[in-house]
Amino acid sequence: MELGMVQKQVQTLSPLMMQSMEILQMGTQELREYVEKAVQENPVLEAEERTGGGEEFRELSRKLEWLESTDRQNGFYYRQDGEDGPLAEYGVSENWEETLYGYLSAQLEGMELPEEQKRLVVFLAESLNGSGWLDEPLAGLAQAAGCDEEALLSALTVLQGLEPPGVGARSLSECLCLQLLRRDPEDRLAVQIAQSHLEALARSQYGLIAKKLGADLGEVRRACGRIRALNPRPGAGFAGREAPAYIRPDVVVVWEHDHFEVHTDDQSLPSLSLSGYYSRMLRECREAEVQDYLSDKIRQAKWVIRSIEQRRSTLLECARCIVELQEAFFRKGPGHLVPMSLADVAQRVGVHESTVSRAIREKYLQCRQGVYPMGAFFSRRLGEGDGPSPDEAKALLRRLIAEEDPCAPLSDQKLCGRLAEEGCPISRRTVAKYREELGIPSTTGRKRYE
Repeated sequence: MELGMVQKQVQTLSPLMMQSMEILQMGTQELREYVEKAVQENPVLEAEERTGGGEEFRELSRKLEWLESTDRQNGFYYRQDGEDGPLAEYGVSENWEETLYGYLSAQLEGMELPEEQKRLVVFLAESLNGSGWLDEPLAGLAQAAGCDEEALLSALTVLQGLEPPGVGARSLSECLCLQLLRRDPEDRLAVQIAQSHLEALARSQYGLIAKKLGADLGEVRRACGRIRALNPRPGAGFAGREAPAYIRPDVVVVWEHDHFEVHTDDQSLPSLSLSGYYSRMLRECREAEVQDYLSDKIRQAKWVIRSIEQRRSTLLECARCIVELQEAFFRKGPGHLVPMSLADVAQRVGVHESTVSRAIREKYLQCRQGVYPMGAFFSRRLGEGDGPSPDEAKALLRRLIAEEDPCAPLSDQKLCGRLAEEGCPISRRTVAKYREELGIPSTTGRKRYE
């Protein structure tokens, strides 16, 4: 056994470099918490909330083109822009949204009911789920309310007579029947279908329904159309009891005249700077211990400021590259994502793939189509060569199904063949997977029966 010396180079990461990598992959909220902690631990760091360009950035974000879409809530906010008067702030306060429980309670206030019955109606209103349904058995609810089932059933009848129609239902069938009877108590055909033939309705088996009920096929179709127009979740339009969690985008993409502009949300983070007081103390103080302490703290503070700025510039460059490579998506919307890898972005930005991966981790991008995780814009090719992306394959699959004969829908195997003819060769199993992700039923569920 011989002993010898070998000279070689080994790359190691200093604590500051590791800190820089951690900052790069932080989301906005996580970074804000990190900055607040760093300011508390390092007296040299000073944080100041941004005010100058904040209003300008918020105006830019609020006037995004996606606010002009058909989305009801966003469209409402957009129409309120610039309006004055008592309704100008309606829809933008934190507590304007009404809960289902509050809406039902307001209706009960104007009703003359025995106190015990009103108590039971309120109890049932508190027991509704997010859809406005009563999904617990009456026996258990009666025991919890300290009453018999008959009294609770009487209170349920009162609850089901309130707005919105269908509230307090115990099943989909009951929910639809309550709405039908409220609209037209004489619509017996639609009520019969909602009571006993929902499965056939879901499969569009109009002929089978007409045969079982002995009704005219045209009348059955019209009755089914009325049922499909109902709301199976009457409570879904109300605000939840818990405040919703909102995603704050890290990057905003806006269309300006003839090009896309990419902005980072810097306004949610405080502006960091070095303390002038401690900087002067470092220059004037002659004590070695104090100088060492302040020098170390200033070096740490400068590294934090530099790392945050580097995070911003890297994120901005990656976002601009994504917009450039996925321009078809930002112009036309979902269904137009092209294959793109981390290597494609890394090569254009001039960094390593791992840097791109860290930069987009837990980051969100807002455009007129909505808010998306930045990782959602990366997709592999299907097959070899210049194959399409999964997003393009789903868009093509949706089109083929929309164009099929509803009386003879295409099977997954036939869809597989059609996709191959369109230049998108994927397996039957993948076709079934994409169809389920799109919420499209199987052949049996899409087939219409005359």
